[in-house]
Parts: sequence; C-alpha cells; structure tokens
Amino acid sequence: MRCFPLTKIEMNSLAAKKIREAMEQQENKELKLRVSVDHMHGDHAHYGMNLDTQKPEDEVVTVQGLEVLVGPEHKEMLDGLSIKFLLYPQEGFKITNPAKNNHGDH
Repeated sequence: MRCFPLTKIEMNSLAAKKIREAMEQQENKELKLRVSVDHMHGDHAHYGMNLDTQKPEDEVVTVQGLEVLVGPEHKEMLDGLSIKFLLYPQEGFKITNPAKNNHGDH
C-alpha cells in the first residue's frame, strides 16, 4: 500500500454545482474532475481542470462531495488548490493556489 500525504483542495459550493451540472450532461458517468498544471514558469503555475477517467496512479480527493483526480505530475503544485466559481467581476472559474503564493493575477 502506498502512503503519501493527501492533497488538499478547496472549492466553493457554486463551483461544485457548476461541475456537477457539466458532469450530468456527459454520457460517460465514470468521468471525474481532474485538476492539473497547464504550464509552469519558475515557481508559478497555471492550473486547469477537465473531466477524465481515473488512472491507477491518481490520488482521489473528495471535495464538496465530488471526487477530484490528482495525477502524480506536479502534485506538489496542486496541494492547496482553490477552485471557485465567481459571478463578479466576470462569471467563471478561478483556480489559484494561495499555498504556493499564486493568487491568479500577474
């Protein structure tokens, strides 16, 4: 059995609702939310998310009742991730990692 610290991810309830709505529209009911690092420069990362199937090497973190997949690549940059759906100033998802000094603006 592998022992490793669990990744911490937070999500606001509106983000969870929007993700559930997107998942309900999918034919493949085994899809889960995957969070990832889209690209990095220096100690700063840009994050992404998509619906994907679970792989053996994935860690599964339960957030707001959703199973979130975290792959082993860039895992340290995903620990502390914050996923929010905001209505203002512009409607949409905002993914940051305050634990890594990433507040989304630069």
